[in-house]
This record gives sequence, structure tokens and C-alpha cells, in this order.
Amino acid sequence: MIENAYYSPEFHGEYELVSIGRLELEEGGIIPDCQLAITTWGTLNAAKDNAILIPTWYSGTHQIWRDVYVGPQHALNPAQYFIVAINQIGNGLSISPHTATGPNAAIAMANFPRVRIGDDVVAQERLLRQHFGIERLQLVVGGSMGAQQTYEWAVRFPDKVLRAAPIAGTAQNTPHDYLFTETLNEAIWSDPGWNGGNYRSHTEVITGLQRQARLWAVMGFSTEFWKQEIWRGMDFDSKEAFLTGFLEPYFTAMDPNALLCMAWKWQHGDVSRHTNGDLAAALGRITARTFVMPINEDMFFPVRDCQAEQALIPGSELRVIDDLLGHLGLFGVAPTFIQQVDHHLSELLNTPV
Repeated sequence: MIENAYYSPEFHGEYELVSIGRLELEEGGIIPDCQLAITTWGTLNAAKDNAILIPTWYSGTHQIWRDVYVGPQHALNPAQYFIVAINQIGNGLSISPHTATGPNAAIAMANFPRVRIGDDVVAQERLLRQHFGIERLQLVVGGSMGAQQTYEWAVRFPDKVLRAAPIAGTAQNTPHDYLFTETLNEAIWSDPGWNGGNYRSHTEVITGLQRQARLWAVMGFSTEFWKQEIWRGMDFDSKEAFLTGFLEPYFTAMDPNALLCMAWKWQHGDVSRHTNGDLAAALGRITARTFVMPINEDMFFPVRDCQAEQALIPGSELRVIDDLLGHLGLFGVAPTFIQQVDHHLSELLNTPV
């Protein structure tokens, strides 16, 4: 196990590790003791029918949802709902390559198996059912890779999801998105310190992590973000200061193998594998009341890609979020972002199903 202080309650807030036991993976691997990091808000009612699930995105944890999306002033209101955030496998808090010890020792570091979005969702469903007794969700809502998991939930378990809100993500990853994610991987692989995935500390791969941060500057933020110098409103006086003071510290604290594990899932996200490659048939399975919510300046998941999928979901609606930051608008830097999200989620939650 590699110690990394970043993956602690000090940075992400309190969470609980819950074991769901042995998890057999779609690609043939096995996690002997699959431990998922979860946090909850609110109280589960006696009928156990007021639950909302939040899956996490690439590099992210439950922390951003706690800080930006959940609260009495938001649509995700703990006074009304029991809200469960489950950190995806490989994100550094749930079972990950650098934390695999004990019964998981054989899958540590470079030996960590391939994990798919579907594996996350199977694990989440088991946890909700076995740990809480939850059989049906009022809403599944997630951004980016969380949106991929939201789609997987709605397609795989249509009878368990009443409402779905994929934000800034697609049900089937695009070739362009695959290629860009590969550049994120290559930034790590090309650092000699990575050592085939068997480094002794994430600090040995600092150059690769810095390169990844720079790539996120190119695609994570929109062209308008840079043209309009929106970083000035975040208390930075130059582009370089923003890169070295915001993006680089964010990524250089992380574990490289954790990022690679999540990236592979992201690249291979595709609900059509349930229907022999027929995306229309897969999305046609969805019975949840669905709001598809792209960000208009997002260069990872453009509106047109999200709209094409939304058109295949029965009874769904397209709700475009206006945010100049682009994909990383998900961090809620602009106050107008969460206002729009709250408006759409409130309407969705108040729509009878």
C-alpha cells in the first residue's frame, strides 16, 4: 500500500468504507474484497423510497458534491431525501491500485484488473440493496463519468431508477473523447518514474501528472474561458499562475494508477454492449424520467453528442446548462451553474413518475 495523505478525510470529508465482498468483473478479473467509500446526507425513510444516488467523476470524490450540490438550499435537499454518494472503484478512496492490501494484495498497483462502468454500477446496486435495503432510487444524478454511470444504471436496472440526470457526459464514449483520454494516459506512461505502474510514491510521477494538468487546461476549460480571462475572477493574475496554482496542485496530489484505472473505464463507457452494439435499443430500455444536461461550452461532451443520445431515450428532455468554463464548470465555480442545475433537478424531482 502506498500512503498518500490526499486520500483522507482531511481533504474529502468524512466517509465510510463498506465491503460488498468479492466482485467479479466484466473483463474477467476479480476484486476479492471490494470496498466502496460512501457518504450520506439525510435520513432514509421507513419505506426506503426517498433515496438519491450520486456516482463520482474522473479524479473526483464525494467532496465536490458536498461542497457545491447538496444542502437545504439545493434540489438535492437532505431534509427531504436520503442522498448517497458512492465513490467509483479506483478513485483513491474506494478500492484502488495503491490501496490494495490484505485479501486484495495480489491486485495491487500494476496488477489491478480492468474495471468497467458496469462493474461500478453492479457494485453500487449491491451496496445499496445489502447495506441499506434500498431497492429503488428516486434519482440517479452524476456528472462526466458520473453521467456514464447514470446511463448504465438506467439501462441495466430500469426498474430501479425512477429519474435520471446525466450531466455533461454520454452513454457511449465517442472516438474523439477516447483519443483525448489516451493523451491523459500517455502523460503518465511517458514519465520514467511511472515504472510500468510499480512506482513507490506518486511523487515519482510528478512530471507526468503535471503534463496531465496542462492537458486538462486545453480541454477541460473552454476557449472562451481563456479568451475572456475568466481565471482572473478566481484570484489569479496570469494564465501561468492559474496553471501552477490551481490545476497542477489538483492533479499532482493524485495517484497515477488511480487516474489510469478511471481513464480506462471512461474510454470504454458504452451502454450498447447490453444490446450487441445497438445504442438505440439500449437507450430505448430506459423507463426513468430523464433530463439530459450537457454544458454548452463543453469540449469533452458537446451538446450535439448528448442531444443525439437524448433523442433515443423515451420521454426524455434536453436541458442545456450555460457555462463559459466548459466541462470543468462541473466544479460550480460560477454561481449561475448550480442555479441552473438546481432548477432542472427540482423540476425533475417534482415530476410524477
